[in-house]
Amino acid sequence: MTTVLGFVEAAGHSIEGHPENAGRIAAITRLFQSKSVLDDAYVLESESASSEKLLRVHDAKLVQQVESTSRMGGGWLDPDTYCTGTSYDGAKLAVGTVCRAADLIMQSEAVNGFAIVRPPGHHAERRRVGGFCLFNNVAIAARQIQSRDQTRKVAILDYDVHHGNGTQAIFYEDSTVLYVSLHMFADYFYPGTGAVQEVGRGEGRGTTVNVPFDARAGDDAYLLFFRELIDPVISNFDPDVILVSAGFDAHWQDPLAAAAVSLKGYAQLSQMIIEMAERNCGGRVLFVLEGGYHFQALSHGALNVLYALTGKDLISDPLGSSPYSSLDVTKLLVQLKRLHLPS
Repeated sequence: MTTVLGFVEAAGHSIEGHPENAGRIAAITRLFQSKSVLDDAYVLESESASSEKLLRVHDAKLVQQVESTSRMGGGWLDPDTYCTGTSYDGAKLAVGTVCRAADLIMQSEAVNGFAIVRPPGHHAERRRVGGFCLFNNVAIAARQIQSRDQTRKVAILDYDVHHGNGTQAIFYEDSTVLYVSLHMFADYFYPGTGAVQEVGRGEGRGTTVNVPFDARAGDDAYLLFFRELIDPVISNFDPDVILVSAGFDAHWQDPLAAAAVSLKGYAQLSQMIIEMAERNCGGRVLFVLEGGYHFQALSHGALNVLYALTGKDLISDPLGSSPYSSLDVTKLLVQLKRLHLPS
C-alpha cells in the first residue's frame, strides 16, 4: 500500500442552497470513477471517531452542543454553520477517517494519503464552531499522531482561500506543531484573521506563518511563496509528517472568493508539497479536504492531488488559466522572509 484514500460524503449533513453540501464529495467521487483511479489507492472504510479523540482538541461543551443540536433534529450553530439530524455522526466519521489515514501513514502501512471528507474543519476552534466547520479534522489528526509519540513534530500547510483561524488558535502556543497558511486577507473577507504579525505566542512563537494575499494573487504568487518561504520554513522545522488543509476555493471560478489560482497551479502546489515531504519526512503527507465550492474546480483539483500522490505525471484542467494577471507580491515576500527566515 502506498496511497490511502478516505471518503466521507456525510449525505445527511446537507442543506439545499448552502454552498457546503453533500454534492461536493459526490462530484469528486463521480469524477474519480469516470477516470478509473480508485484502484490506484487503498480506499478506507469510514471510521467514527471516539469522544476521546474529539476532546484532545475541543472543549466538551462544544462537542455536547453539536451532539445535542443534531439529536434534536438540527439547527443553525452560527449564521453560516448548520447542523442536521445526522451532522454529529457525519462529523465523527470525517474525524475518524482522517485519523485512521494518519495512523496508517505513521505506521508505514501507507506512504501518503488523501482524506476526502466533510464537513470541513479548519475554522472550528477549541470552544466554537464556524465557517461551515464542526470539528477540526486536521487538528485532531495532529493530536492523534502525537498521542502515539509525543516527540513527533507535525507541520500543517493550509492553502484554503480562507484563513484557518481554528487550527491557528488551537496550536498558537505549541512549538511541536507548525501552522502555515496562504489565504486571502481583507477587512471584508472571512474570517478576518491571519495577519503577518500573527506568529504564535509563548513556546509557540515562530511556529505560525501567515501569508495574507490580496484578491487575485494568482498562481505565480502562490508558487513563489512555496519556493522562497514555505520550503525553507518546513526544512528548518524538520517535521515527522505534513498535513495539508486542502481547499480548492482559491480557484479563479470559485463563487466565494477571488484568489485567481488555476487547476494547473494547484497541481504544481501539490507536487511541491509531496517533494517537501520526501525531503523532510520520508514522504509522509496527508491531504485533508477543506473548502471548494465550484464543483468542477473542486473535483478536478482533488483528482490532481491523487495523480500527484500516486506518482502520475498528469494534470486535469478543463477550466484553463485565470483571466487575471498575478499580483506583485515582492514586498510581502521580503517582509515575511525577514520575519521567518532571519539570516
